[in-house]
Amino acid sequence: MTNILDDEQHLIRARVSLTQQIDRGSVVLASPLVEAFLNVPRHPFVPVFYRREGERFTPWRITDGDAEAWLDAAYTDDSLITEVDGVHAEQAGPGGVTGVPTSSSTAPSLMADMLDALDVNEGDEVYEAGAGSGYNAAMLCYLAGDKHVTTVDRSDALTALARERLNGIGFDPLVIHGDGARDVAPDMRYDRIIATASVRRVPPLWLERCRTGGILVVPVKGTLAGGMIARLTKLPDGTAVGRILHTPAAFMPLKSGTEVEAQVPEIRDRPCREAELSGRVLDDWTFSFFAQLHMPRGLVRTYGRSDDGLHITTLYDPADGSATRIEDMPEATPLVTAAGPRDLWAPMEKAHQLWRRLNRPRREWFSIEATPDEQTVTYTAPDGQIYRWPL
Repeated sequence: MTNILDDEQHLIRARVSLTQQIDRGSVVLASPLVEAFLNVPRHPFVPVFYRREGERFTPWRITDGDAEAWLDAAYTDDSLITEVDGVHAEQAGPGGVTGVPTSSSTAPSLMADMLDALDVNEGDEVYEAGAGSGYNAAMLCYLAGDKHVTTVDRSDALTALARERLNGIGFDPLVIHGDGARDVAPDMRYDRIIATASVRRVPPLWLERCRTGGILVVPVKGTLAGGMIARLTKLPDGTAVGRILHTPAAFMPLKSGTEVEAQVPEIRDRPCREAELSGRVLDDWTFSFFAQLHMPRGLVRTYGRSDDGLHITTLYDPADGSATRIEDMPEATPLVTAAGPRDLWAPMEKAHQLWRRLNRPRREWFSIEATPDEQTVTYTAPDGQIYRWPL
């Protein structure tokens, strides 16, 4: 082990640097959060993380060459990928792996935004869905006291590592291997509930177990990146109401139950029409959250490039088998090819028209309301007209 981790002054400077990076961004840190970031180390929770090298993810350890560069990366305001297709960075060979990231340590500035919205006080009972590396749980322990924190993760390996590392820096919260949307102790009620993985709708059990006056901070996302973070307060009638935070977020989905990923069918040559928009518009995070409000709950989006290097998006709704391909064309209008009963791109074109007509409203201008039976997002335009979308 390199001596850099034995140099307390060096580690303090790293935590100070991270706090300054967050403070220079869009997050204005409250003093309790400043104290938490200055006192809770990040590096014990990410002893190995992946570097992206083309199509491969290569594990990076402090012993792999420049220890100072590794420590700087660990304390950079960026997300650190810790697992790819279920392979934790600590189990990966030196050649790395290919696949899709399945767990990461969230960018600290996004953590700060969410923790600030959660408004944790000492003694609050806190429930976290998605233990991940354990770093966010450590922040919760610092803010509320470790005996008041419960964190859950569906991965047995991640749960064990998070517990070990939390204990290693002196915190002993309740760490559970289970389903974050369902494995809530029946006798517990919480003042604060936070998720570090995304859901399509707020799980009813979280609404039930949140005390009146309690706060929930939950990433809400469907098939598109750049989802929403909802900040909700529980009312005496059981409803939770609040607003969307300004920060976009592309959290990995919370695994719950037995999800089966839909296989998008190939759309063979059929009659096509000209598109008003390229499928690339769905990659615009200022629009994607609004587009998601107009999509069926189970809709799947895939995308890639043609042999000519041009963008192709495919939308598929397993509910009725509708599938639609949107292809960029060389120096021409994109083309839409639809199979099944519905053209899935037409609602996106209409959504974009509405978004522009409303002067591209920002996330934080939307409110959200959730009951066990119904969840809606609402926007009130300056002229008083109200728009509502079910989640």
